[in-house]
Amino acid sequence: MASRFVALSVITLVAVGCTHATPQSSVTPAHDLTRDQEIRQALNRLTFGPRPGDDTRVASVGVEKWIDMQLDPPSIPDTLAERVLATMETQRKQPFELIADHPDPQELQTRFNQISAAKGEKLVAFTAADSVLLRRAQQTTQQLTSQIQSATLVRAVASERQLQEVMTEFWENHFSVYLPKSPNRYSMVAYDRDVIRPLALGKFRTLLGAVAKSPQMLWYLDNYQSGVDSLHPNVDEQRIEARRQTMADDPLVQMLATLPRRRPRGVNENYARELMELHTLGVDGGYTQKDVQEVARALTGWTIEAPQLGGGFVFRPELHDAGEKVVLGHALAAGRGVADGEEVLDIVARAPATAHFIALKLARHFVSDDPPSALVDRCAGLFSKTDGDIRQTLRCVVTSPEFFSRAAYRAKVKSPFELVASSMRAFGAPPDTSPRAAQMVAQLGQPIYGHLTPEGWPDRGDAWMNSGAILNRINFGLRLAAGQIPSVRLATWTPGARLRQLPVAGQVDGVVHELLGGEVSPETRSILLSGENPVLSGTPPMKNAPPQLTGLASIVGLALGSPEFQRR
Repeated sequence: MASRFVALSVITLVAVGCTHATPQSSVTPAHDLTRDQEIRQALNRLTFGPRPGDDTRVASVGVEKWIDMQLDPPSIPDTLAERVLATMETQRKQPFELIADHPDPQELQTRFNQISAAKGEKLVAFTAADSVLLRRAQQTTQQLTSQIQSATLVRAVASERQLQEVMTEFWENHFSVYLPKSPNRYSMVAYDRDVIRPLALGKFRTLLGAVAKSPQMLWYLDNYQSGVDSLHPNVDEQRIEARRQTMADDPLVQMLATLPRRRPRGVNENYARELMELHTLGVDGGYTQKDVQEVARALTGWTIEAPQLGGGFVFRPELHDAGEKVVLGHALAAGRGVADGEEVLDIVARAPATAHFIALKLARHFVSDDPPSALVDRCAGLFSKTDGDIRQTLRCVVTSPEFFSRAAYRAKVKSPFELVASSMRAFGAPPDTSPRAAQMVAQLGQPIYGHLTPEGWPDRGDAWMNSGAILNRINFGLRLAAGQIPSVRLATWTPGARLRQLPVAGQVDGVVHELLGGEVSPETRSILLSGENPVLSGTPPMKNAPPQLTGLASIVGLALGSPEFQRR
């Protein structure tokens, strides 16, 4: 049974669509989904999963009006999320405040060493009290770092501004960074809260500029240490050299027009390359290695003021290459400073290739792994026409006939983050401020802010699906039903009391209605009716085996592991 269920799950999840027993009544003329399916499609794609009663609430205002509301997050009160986040220290303080309030363990150890040296003692001679302080600092640092990850899941579960949270997660994956490689322990707080989230539905050029100047990105892709090389002048050198070159009546001055240049470092191309390949134009966006070099030169001197102390962006003219440059056919005059980098961002943000690349990624995330080219072209045209208006481009995608098509319905596989968040929301669970829920996401293969390389997590179902991943997801569902997942208790699930009074077939129907939108394949229904744990059946005892459940808990656990719940 185990191999049959897993094989079924893999086949169903990687297929383009699922087979549904779909009623044909009340089909709207513009789309080929029923109105109820349109509501489920909107909730599954534009939120981190429906909560109990969400479908009724959307139906009461209408799908179109609800989407308009979600596209205007400031108009939506967000009391619960704000109240919970206010209890989390990392969410109510700036990075420099957190650094000031919680000294780094290494900082304490260095200070202890200095004190010991001043007393003529061995450097390792700590008092018992010193050791307690050091351990406390280490524990606090670990707890606050975990809190940064947990806050992301708190917002996904609790926020009423769901589309803003979905788009924040989308852009943080598009502009992916790696938490262990940060200028300080808390710089990710500002990246998430002050850079990405408030600009997630604004103008793309504004978002791109904020990311380019963020300490997190400057540090992660090494642009903070990129400076003019010995072949080119910085801003001050260029001014002197340009003046000397005009002095035709003084051959000696002209001969000395090129000043000696000795540099401690040179140009770093990491950010320039990813700016074009991953953030704007795409890998086939028409740029060359020479363009990468020229963009890197234009962005020299873009660095961080006191990065370890929570400082922000600063432009240093002495590190900037002030020579002439040509980027994608656009000439950048010599003698400028920060304007070089700003113009580069203008050029790439408004390039036709960027419009297509961003529209394609949005359509892939919200519609299907291989979205229709007509939809991508249409929304790319709107992106260009509106000067990169993210809100309008997103509206183009999520109100399209393609979005509400049969081919797109349940066509996307949930990432581990989406799976955990949607499971908690399905049960109306309170947000979990501890690290436990975030650890569940990591155990399923997607540690929050944990992608080492800058391309981010994949947004295609086949990247997440293999036998091991399916087993882990089934086990996750069973553990949730057993009460082993933070803040989720089947005993407090509102429909549970009613369903427990029904026979098995009635319980299955109720669970299918509550958790699976009322539509499942015959194979899944058969598994739910059997109540048999497909992971343990017919297999020897497993290390860390999932719990063996009976009754309603077994049906719920298997439903959460089913192919239908794994899709959005």
